[in-house]
Amino acid sequence: MERSQWGTRAGFIMAAVGSAIGLGNIWRFPYVAYENGGGAFFIPYLFALLTAGIPILILEFTIGHKYRGSAPLSFFRMSGKKAEWIGWWAVFVSFVISVYYAVIIAWAMRYTIFSFNQAWGEDTEGFLFNDFLQLNAVPGQTGEIVWGIFIPLALVWIITLGILLAGVKKGIEMANRIFIPTLVVIFLIVVVRALTLDGAMVGLDAFFRPNFDAIMDPSVWVAAYGHIFFSLSVAFAIMITYSSYLPKKSDITNNAFITGFANSSFELLAGIGVFAALGFMANQAGVPVSEVATAGVGLAFVVFPQIINEFPGFNGFFGVLFFLSLTLAGLTSLMSITETYVAGISEKFGLSRTKAVAFGGGLAALISILFATQGGLFFLDLADYYINQFGVAAVGLVEVVMVVWVLRKADTLQSHANSISDIHLGAWWKVSLGVITPIVLGYMMFGLLKLNILKEFDNETGNYEGYSDMFTLTGGVAVAVGALVLGILFSLGKWHKDHARFDEEK
Repeated sequence: MERSQWGTRAGFIMAAVGSAIGLGNIWRFPYVAYENGGGAFFIPYLFALLTAGIPILILEFTIGHKYRGSAPLSFFRMSGKKAEWIGWWAVFVSFVISVYYAVIIAWAMRYTIFSFNQAWGEDTEGFLFNDFLQLNAVPGQTGEIVWGIFIPLALVWIITLGILLAGVKKGIEMANRIFIPTLVVIFLIVVVRALTLDGAMVGLDAFFRPNFDAIMDPSVWVAAYGHIFFSLSVAFAIMITYSSYLPKKSDITNNAFITGFANSSFELLAGIGVFAALGFMANQAGVPVSEVATAGVGLAFVVFPQIINEFPGFNGFFGVLFFLSLTLAGLTSLMSITETYVAGISEKFGLSRTKAVAFGGGLAALISILFATQGGLFFLDLADYYINQFGVAAVGLVEVVMVVWVLRKADTLQSHANSISDIHLGAWWKVSLGVITPIVLGYMMFGLLKLNILKEFDNETGNYEGYSDMFTLTGGVAVAVGALVLGILFSLGKWHKDHARFDEEK
């Protein structure tokens, strides 16, 4: 069976960059940098990029390219059943992320419309939680469907699954060729406009001013590694799947460096735009930047609407561009996340792309309706916390340790990458993967487990955000554990005859 391929190298790079550039680049990175030493944070950030981010990107690009399959199939071809489960685990982590990530894109899509006349009014926080999300007061209860979220959510899935149905070359590649340049142009306009606002330089000073004392703190280095790890879409099964569509002659190492630095460049651009706007807001309110700086949902859907309200002109235009950029960044990531399980089930069960998209994507779309209910935000918050902390980070740690130390495949993969790449891998790559990355990820996981097992949370229940034991177990712990259990179960079945055999020379 002939495998789908990217039309051009640029098409693959845009797709990989599109996957890496997501909501976190815009609403997470600027605050992480600001909180962890400002300009000085770029030292551990760059070190983490070169010793974890790019080495793991090269690892996953090489696995996908050499073994020519989705993540589960590539691990199966690498070392049989004892490795296949890692690929499925990553696929199910991606599945969980896709079902709630789509809902946040739906919010951004709706806020793009709200921007035209600043429909959120003066109380942007009250509007988000009461009018828009119609938040149910009891975590764990769904309440009714919020149609203002459900309708854009349906549109998000129609766009995403429509692109995936068109295939790798005519769907994913074509969409990224349109979305990524559009996203960059739109966000550049946002940044240039933000830089011309009164107080912009105050915001940039807060963002870039280096606190070199901070980089002596181990937690700052852990934050740098943690952010790089989540930002580059590694351990999501995405990069293995995407690289499996590359032609035989592909410069893997160069592609990884281009993808890594393109992602970091966009993050830097996002930091400049976000903090220029926060400086303007602080200036308008007569308060320091520290009082308005935040991250995540609060930054995008509470603080930015406040900033847009204060604009001296073209408020709606700026708002539309900002939320449209969030929507585009989200869509390019969602299509890559969804492709992981579409490819996985297609190859495992011998399904056509159409059936795999209909089954896998359709199931994800149905489950995502849970997050479009009145209690949806609580389910989203809990699932996101547990699947990110105990899904992605754990998959990454296990993947690296298994490939390098247990299966001893580092030399094989290094030889493959070197045989087709301009930049040859040496001791830097092996030390980064075999020593630095496992130590840092292991330290991160130990810290998270210690924090949760000892219940060192400042609330009555001791659970994350003070949620009840039942809700935490069913909505958080079960989701994270379930991804691993399903991964192991799926690895027990046989592969479809078209994929069971593999000839590396073909």
